[in-house]
Amino acid sequence: MDDALPPDPNAAPVDPLSEAQLPPGVLPQELEALGGQLVWRIGKDEVSDDVIVRLGYASSTPRFAHLPRLRSASDADLLLAIDGGRVVIEWVD
Repeated sequence: MDDALPPDPNAAPVDPLSEAQLPPGVLPQELEALGGQLVWRIGKDEVSDDVIVRLGYASSTPRFAHLPRLRSASDADLLLAIDGGRVVIEWVD
């Protein structure tokens, strides 16, 4: 039997950067600043059903159009893929 309590709907939102395990020397403020320069696309692979996270600088946006299409992925799909180790990160130059 699972003794875990359900999430408190009245709890304050959690900042994911405050609890993230960052590499040594990387500050959350640096990640926030970099985030404004990045674009991403998240979806499911047509063949493997893995969740693909494509990430690149804003200047690489046109290159995203030349990559294979991704099917839409819901939050539940993403959570299942994370739990199953089926998330692939692709850097787009």
